[in-house]
Amino acid sequence: MPTRRRALVILALLVLLAAASLLAALMTGSFAVAPGAVLRALSGGADGVGTDVVLNLRLPRALAAFACGGLLALAGALMQVLLRNPLADPYVLGISGGAAVGALSAMLAGLTLAVMNLAAFAGALAAMLLVFGLAHGDSSWTRSRLLLTGVIVAAGCGAIIALILTIAPDEGLRGMLFWLMGDLGQAISPWPALVVLTLGLIVTLPFARELNLLARGDTLAHALGVSVDPLKHGIYLLASLLTAVAVTTAGSIGFIGLVVPHLVRLAMIKLGWGNDQRLLLPAAALAGGSLLLLADTLSRIVIAPQQLPVGVLTALLGVPVFLFLLGRQPNERP
Repeated sequence: MPTRRRALVILALLVLLAAASLLAALMTGSFAVAPGAVLRALSGGADGVGTDVVLNLRLPRALAAFACGGLLALAGALMQVLLRNPLADPYVLGISGGAAVGALSAMLAGLTLAVMNLAAFAGALAAMLLVFGLAHGDSSWTRSRLLLTGVIVAAGCGAIIALILTIAPDEGLRGMLFWLMGDLGQAISPWPALVVLTLGLIVTLPFARELNLLARGDTLAHALGVSVDPLKHGIYLLASLLTAVAVTTAGSIGFIGLVVPHLVRLAMIKLGWGNDQRLLLPAAALAGGSLLLLADTLSRIVIAPQQLPVGVLTALLGVPVFLFLLGRQPNERP
C-alpha cells in the first residue's frame, strides 16, 4: 500500500507539472498574458485580445504539443519493452520517414494543409505495414529482423526525402525543412492526438502485467502464460500508430520517445520501483507531454518574434541529457 501511495504521489506531481507547463505556454509569448487573465479566459469569464490569443492561438498549439509529446513517449516506452533495449526509439522503424515522404510529396504538389496531414498519416501507415510485412516474412518474426527492416525502410525514405528536397522549388523549401524538424505552428486541431493518447493508455494499462513479464524475456513470459507473439504484434502496431499520429500532427520530432522513457525508468529503478509498466507508461506520457510543451514554449520566445522548429530544441536538450545518462548508467537494463 505505501508503494501504491508513492506511485500516486509521483503521478500527481507529474499532473501538476503538466498543468504548470500548460499555464506557462498560455502566458508566454510576444503578447504576455497574466496568470489570472489566462484562468479567466479558460473559464469563459473574459473577453478581449488576451482571451482571443489564449483560446484561439496558444491553447490549441499547447494541447497539440502535450499530446504529441505523450504519444512519442508512450510509443518509446512500448518499443523499449518490445525490443528489450532502453535505447530503442519509435522512429527506428521508419514510421517518421514514411510520414515525411507523404507530407513532403503533398507539399511538392501544392496541396492544402489538410491533405498534407492526410498524406503524412498515409505515408506513416504505409511504412508501418511495409516494415511489419517484411519483418514477418516467412513467419519468423524476431527483434533483430524488425530492427534491421526498420533501418532499411528508414534509409529508403531518407533517399526519397533528399530527392524531393532537391527538386522542390526554392519558395517551398523553408516549409518543408520546418516540417522535417518538427513544427507545431501548423497543427490544425489537438483533439485527434489527445483522443489517441487517451485510448493508447486505456488499451495498454490492462496489459501492464504481461508487459512486465515480456520485458524479462520471451521464454519467461511464455512460461507464465503470456501469449507472446500476439502481444508483440499488438505492441508494434500500437506504437507505430501512436508515432504516426504524433508525426502527422507536429512533424518529425526526435529524442522525446528515446530520452523520456529512459529517464523515467532510471528514476523508478533508483527509487526502488523497478521497471513496472503500470507506473512507467502513464508517467512517461505525462513527462513526455510536459517536456515537449516546455520545448515548444521556448521555441516561440528564444528568438522572438521568429520561431524555432521545436525539433531543434528537443535535439539540443535531448542529446546531452541522453549522453550524460548513458555515461552514468552504462550497464542499465530495462
